[in-house]
Amino acid sequence: MAGCLEGRIALITGASRGIGAAVALRFAAEGAQVVLVSRTQGALEEIDDTIRAAGGLPAVLMPMNLREFNLIDHVGEALFTRFGRLDVLVGNAGVLGGLSPMGHYTPKSFSEVMDVNVTANYRLIRSFDPLLRMSPAGRAIFVTSGAAHGAHPYWGAYAASKAALEAMVQCYASEITKTNVRANLVDPGVINTRMRAEAFPGEDAATLRSPEAVTDAFVHLAEASCELNGAVVKAY
Repeated sequence: MAGCLEGRIALITGASRGIGAAVALRFAAEGAQVVLVSRTQGALEEIDDTIRAAGGLPAVLMPMNLREFNLIDHVGEALFTRFGRLDVLVGNAGVLGGLSPMGHYTPKSFSEVMDVNVTANYRLIRSFDPLLRMSPAGRAIFVTSGAAHGAHPYWGAYAASKAALEAMVQCYASEITKTNVRANLVDPGVINTRMRAEAFPGEDAATLRSPEAVTDAFVHLAEASCELNGAVVKAY
């Protein structure tokens, strides 16, 4: 399949469902070699089956829990051995951690939100920055949320994690201005995902945009020709 990402190697976390799955399918349709990361092997295999059926390159599947941080380093080593570079990194995986008054979060649930939404993305940058620099045009894309801005009662853990993510990625972007790497964030807005259903269980999902509606923004930021850096792109 030929497209605007032909020949580019792209790793996507949280790729088994929702926005991650939609981005994986779109990238493959645009000709990318996708590397899919998620905890669920079976769901990744289903995405791979869909990609193959559409004529895309077989995906590289890496089932793993991003909270096992040392595994991220092993993925970086494996990618270097197999491809010698990484062209696109999509840090999409995230958790809500429930909605709660700040004082009622358990240390375990708060730590999980920060681990997945912030620390895992730091570990991705740490492990894959050298690989992105080996690409003629390395691109890093992370998923944020409007919850990162303003006071949102009961969203404390998630909001704090996304605010931290934005600050971290924009600091990284300021450090790579003289390299061939660019780093940006996508705010997808309101999308029909499992996380949205968790936060708003009574909402009519049929009234929401599908994950496929935001993939144009990811493709644009993944292209070698895109020179945006440190931006928060609103995909709505």
